[in-house]
Amino acid sequence: MDLRAASRKYGDVLLAGVLAMVFVVETLAYGGDLVSVAAAVLASAALTVRRRLPVVGLLVVLASLFVVLWRSPASDGESIAFVAIFLIAHYSVGRWAGGLEAWVGVVCVVGSICGFAIGDAVDNDVAISDISAGSVGFAVFFVGGPWAAGLAIRLRRQRESELDAENERLRREQEEQAARAVAEERSRIARELHDVVSHAISVTVLQARGARRTLTSDPDGARKALDAIEQTNTAALGDMRRLLAVLRDTEPEGLATDNHAPQPSLAHLEELVAHVRQSGVPVEVEVVGTPQDLPPGVDLSAYRIVQEALTNVLKHAAQARARVVLDYSADALAVTVSDDGIPGPVYGTEPGGGHGLIGIRERVAVVGGDVTAEPGLDGGFEIRAVLPYALEVS
Repeated sequence: MDLRAASRKYGDVLLAGVLAMVFVVETLAYGGDLVSVAAAVLASAALTVRRRLPVVGLLVVLASLFVVLWRSPASDGESIAFVAIFLIAHYSVGRWAGGLEAWVGVVCVVGSICGFAIGDAVDNDVAISDISAGSVGFAVFFVGGPWAAGLAIRLRRQRESELDAENERLRREQEEQAARAVAEERSRIARELHDVVSHAISVTVLQARGARRTLTSDPDGARKALDAIEQTNTAALGDMRRLLAVLRDTEPEGLATDNHAPQPSLAHLEELVAHVRQSGVPVEVEVVGTPQDLPPGVDLSAYRIVQEALTNVLKHAAQARARVVLDYSADALAVTVSDDGIPGPVYGTEPGGGHGLIGIRERVAVVGGDVTAEPGLDGGFEIRAVLPYALEVS
């Protein structure tokens, strides 16, 4: 058990015990009898419930202290424990009373202020009608001050708890949004790869039918058809493995589409770049190496990565110039998109949802590649993705 937990559990009991011993000694020193000693113990013991039942504790304290003053008048204004118990009880009402109990506590505190002011007037032989504003102000300060301090602390702690709860809610919402973004992106990639694989299977079926019909009459043609089948199925197998990596258990309703338009590829890159240039961002395209035919899944992923990266430039890099580099090597395509902009949306665009990099990482993961996204050496931002042409089949 840590110190804070021990303090919450045993602190009030310890406080009440110490004050009880001091109060009993002081009461006896000022001529108290058995009744006043019992009242002093009861007033101290009432502090043990000041967190759970603060108003009840205050009422018991006030009643007990009245008995002490009645049986031992000399202790009035002289007992340190008397004053401490009185102030702590009022503080506890402000600090721990909530809801309806808080309003009852306000009534009790107001009554205690009135009683204090009247009692002070009686001790000084002043008529109630002649109580001065200064005396009333002192009573409000002395009695209401501890209650107000407790109330201020309670309201501050409540505000802190509300802010903590709100921060936790926002954190959960951000995590849920990120998870939904990943799920939606994977579902979209899965549907696109499904289209690619379906196309490959359709071609395979047609080639197989042609090979069967020409097997005896045109062996060379049949052999070419079988070669095409082998090549098509090799590409389809790689795409299918990528598809299984992201395929969800079920696809949500409403995601199906009747749009059978061809999937975009790097062959459409110039159209994409032209659109971005029209939006106000200059784009330079550089091709390194010898361009070659890419597997459909890799071609689609490369296009989508460039598209998402340039979209991020439009949304988040003000006064930017972008550069796209396609580096064809023997076994992989490296796609690099960089900009020299400063943080902030370009004029006329709206801030995005913040999931662009999530989509890029998911697409690279689907084809078994690697991606880095970091600030550029000379400012701006750079995204580099390496997409292998094929996944090893084991």
